[in-house]
Amino acid sequence: MKSGEKDHSALNIFLIVIIASVAGAVTVSYIIKLPTASSGLILYPGEFFILAGIIFRLIVIRSLGKYFTVDVTIKEDHKIKKEGFYRYLRHPSYAFSLLTFLGLGLFLNNWLSFILAFVPPFLAFSYRIKIEEQALVEQFGEEYIRYRNRTKKLIPFIY
Repeated sequence: MKSGEKDHSALNIFLIVIIASVAGAVTVSYIIKLPTASSGLILYPGEFFILAGIIFRLIVIRSLGKYFTVDVTIKEDHKIKKEGFYRYLRHPSYAFSLLTFLGLGLFLNNWLSFILAFVPPFLAFSYRIKIEEQALVEQFGEEYIRYRNRTKKLIPFIY
């Protein structure tokens, strides 16, 4: 499969949504005051989720090695990764990215910023996952379907 053949412009949409979401969330936090918490303590779990999301996403990317790409691409010698985080989640890189966005929403301590920081990226990742899983089913067929049936998409044991 050629690089990006199954991407359907998802990468461009994805990047635009992420940039607009973060910029919008930060901007709104300065303009509109709708605190999610009355104390500044909400910053600490926000910071924790941001750092944890970044660190664990880097671990996942490193574990994929040459198979990690920014577009939906299946390499010639590609195999379905089923160990590590992939034992529980089909998309741990996306899950940890979403944890980072969740952390940003908490850190900004603003309900509208929280929604802007998390919901658009969640929708963009959901779209991307749909395209990626279609490509994986086309490439690996029943093997991927069995893997998909026994693992969760983004949240271990839940979703």
